[in-house]
Amino acid sequence: MAAIVGHENATPVLESTETDEATKVKEEAGPPVMDDQWRAMKTITETIVSYRDDDDHDPSKIFHKKVNKRILPDYYEVIKEPIAISTIKQKADKREYATFAEYVRDWALLVHNAQTYNRPDAGAYIDALTIRDLVEGEFEKLIAKDIITASVAAFPDLGEIPPVEALPIEEEEDDDDEDDDEDEDDEADDSDEEGAKKKRKRGRPSNASALKREGTSKDDGQKASEAAKKKRGRPPKVDTPMEARIKNVLKAIRKPKNDQGQIMIHHFEKLPDKATMPEYFVEIKDPIAIELIKRKQKRKKYHSVDHFMRDVDTMFNNAKSYNQDESQIYKDAVYLQAEAHRLAEIEKARPDSDFVMEEGRIPMPNGILHNNELWQIGDWVHIQNANDVTKSIVAQIYRTWQDTEGQHWINACWYYRPEQTVHQYEKHFFPDEVVKTGQYRDHHVDEIINRCFVMFFTRYSRGRPKGIPADRDVYVCEARYNEEKHKLNKIKTWASCLPDQVRENDYEMDLFEGIRKVKKVPSPLLHMLKEDAKETDELPKPRWGAENAPPIVGGIYKGPRDENQSPPPEPTPTPPPQPPPTVRQVLNISNHDSSDYRRNSDMNSTMQDVGRSYGASSTPTHPTHSQPSYPLQHPTQQYHQHSVSPAPIQYHQHGQQNTAFTPHTPASAFAPPTQTSHVDHYSSPQARTNRMSYMPGANPMAKPPDEVFHLSDSANAAIPADIRAQFQTDEHGRVLFFTKPPLDVLPPVDPPVHSLKYVAAKLRRQKAEREKLEATMKLPIQEQMRISQENHNKRIKLEEEEEAAKTVQALEDNSMLAMAKWLDEGTDVIYKREWGSLWQEAKELDRINLIKVQAEEQELQRKLAESSRKRKLKECIPINSKGPFLDDFDPRY
Repeated sequence: MAAIVGHENATPVLESTETDEATKVKEEAGPPVMDDQWRAMKTITETIVSYRDDDDHDPSKIFHKKVNKRILPDYYEVIKEPIAISTIKQKADKREYATFAEYVRDWALLVHNAQTYNRPDAGAYIDALTIRDLVEGEFEKLIAKDIITASVAAFPDLGEIPPVEALPIEEEEDDDDEDDDEDEDDEADDSDEEGAKKKRKRGRPSNASALKREGTSKDDGQKASEAAKKKRGRPPKVDTPMEARIKNVLKAIRKPKNDQGQIMIHHFEKLPDKATMPEYFVEIKDPIAIELIKRKQKRKKYHSVDHFMRDVDTMFNNAKSYNQDESQIYKDAVYLQAEAHRLAEIEKARPDSDFVMEEGRIPMPNGILHNNELWQIGDWVHIQNANDVTKSIVAQIYRTWQDTEGQHWINACWYYRPEQTVHQYEKHFFPDEVVKTGQYRDHHVDEIINRCFVMFFTRYSRGRPKGIPADRDVYVCEARYNEEKHKLNKIKTWASCLPDQVRENDYEMDLFEGIRKVKKVPSPLLHMLKEDAKETDELPKPRWGAENAPPIVGGIYKGPRDENQSPPPEPTPTPPPQPPPTVRQVLNISNHDSSDYRRNSDMNSTMQDVGRSYGASSTPTHPTHSQPSYPLQHPTQQYHQHSVSPAPIQYHQHGQQNTAFTPHTPASAFAPPTQTSHVDHYSSPQARTNRMSYMPGANPMAKPPDEVFHLSDSANAAIPADIRAQFQTDEHGRVLFFTKPPLDVLPPVDPPVHSLKYVAAKLRRQKAEREKLEATMKLPIQEQMRISQENHNKRIKLEEEEEAAKTVQALEDNSMLAMAKWLDEGTDVIYKREWGSLWQEAKELDRINLIKVQAEEQELQRKLAESSRKRKLKECIPINSKGPFLDDFDPRY
């Protein structure tokens, strides 16, 4: 493996002669590996991993594992045969080397890769040369002991090292805040490869970036405002006094240096690699590092400073327990532990008033109570949109706080609708799809309209979030929107899109009967594409309106598709005409007959629904005399040419369709748009939903039509008060709209808790107990006392038996524990006698192998059971089969 240090200066190389060299090595391989050579391989590998220079630097650390392809995708374009120390160690442990020369070549390959990818002044290049000197020194020792020959120990020539290119002129750039860097890394984890490349090149701004900064200073106020709107934001820092104290301690312990000039905390940044140091995790039962502590701090896992200090003490105690007293790490751990406690005491002694955030923000980590609802971090909400009252802003709450005047505020991440983005004309979207943006905006809590929910596209077709009312909107998200380049990058990790506090939380779902296929639909902005549009045209700009609101409308262009954009789906073929079903006379109506008739009806209705997908054009068959007359529906793409904020495509409502058949002419995707009413584009989300037709497979998240709805507060306030007074309103004074006349219905009846069979049995039992009690009461007093005494004796006997059973069980448990302990001790004695000082590693290896064997056996038993079950199914004839029966075609049955 080559290190990532200096990777931005990587120089591509020509094809190496590794294949020819491998053939040459095999020809000059020599005899197979002997036992003393296997032991030498393991010794050399351990020596390289444990080596530290005078500054306590580990030159092998960056070569322990192979390079992450997501972080450095171009590494595998330059290096054709990557390798790491973990690979060499694994091959030596499993005795996979045919000759010792192959072992020598792997070390030579590791050094050659580092020299090929990195510049000579890079740390990885220098560390590789150190490793080469160490390995060659160990080989010389083996040559002196006649374990290998000089010809075998010589590093093979793996090709020429590429020449070094001149460095570009570097520009100064201020270092970003460390916490902000971590936030960027979290978001870059699921961005596209372009984002990964930008992350690698951070710290070296391009000339374009410099020109952009210079141009920004000359722009007028309006352009600066637009740039501010497009700028990728970040939630504001709203820390409680306790969280601020913890951050101060973490920041302060990063400054001390030891006598050698090294920053002490660097030893404790990350945990050791399990592959190279498995013994550390055997000895240390609770491993922890600064990396894990900072992650817990970001996700609000600490309840107090003392809680945080317990993890700090655990980290330093682990270092003192594992390392020797005279080592530098031990000395640094002692000093930093004392320093951390001193800093924590200072921070705890400071009053909370010292930690007031900027602009006097007072954090409210437990949420904000508003309109009898608690709004917390992680909640999905609709927020008032000043640009379009019919399209509320879909957002997720990231921060909650109170200002100096007692007003409550939230910071929320916006999710754009497709018509608010700039995208390529062939882009398709899910119904009700939204895209994550980098807009983190502050809103007053009064701007919250209601709750909603956003699901990741991988779970969207499987079910609906549990507990979400049917009248709440559920959206789907698949991509992240880059407002600077107008690109939609597919999200790989949904957790990285959520606030730190809720990333580990999950939600229950009401699953559908099966996975529903959700078909993507064309862009809602297709009507805005000019007829003479060319691929070379400049990208359109979104139209902005109010300051704290999304764009009024996005844009569409005819450029080439992005690399990460899927091709548009194939159009749904028109189903062939179906012949009318034959009518047969049923002599004897039976259960099978009625069931078959019901199935035929379902089939007819299903065939009529085929092709009714969103945006699809098909020609339905004409109804005949033998088929039931069903209302036919023909959805078409409808857009409003004069609308600056187009709404998603609408459907006609079933109840408004005519039963008479109207021929439907298929339309091209680029045909002139059909004119629709102005109300359809500017109605409220609730009203728009009521006019929609919920077709099978179009949108599984679609809520059922509402019978009563109201406009948002801002839209309702736009209606004059004298007009509102003439209509029925709710308790908040909002006008109520009805989709159908109200009906008098019976109040709902709670379903029975138990079945009738259970209730009947319970009544019989109660009746028998009453009759027995009445019969006892009719007996003489002496007889009643005798029966009472017998019942009392029975209860005492049962209690004694239960107590005796518990005592016996406790004795059995204690004996089993004693036997298990005796077996464990005896096993340890056997391992110690067999393996010596390595008995713990050997025992752990055997345990892992045993678990693997048990898992394989369980899988085998599962397959056998499944095979047996399938054989039994083949021998059974189901009585509820949907296949043909004799009475389907023979009138005698």
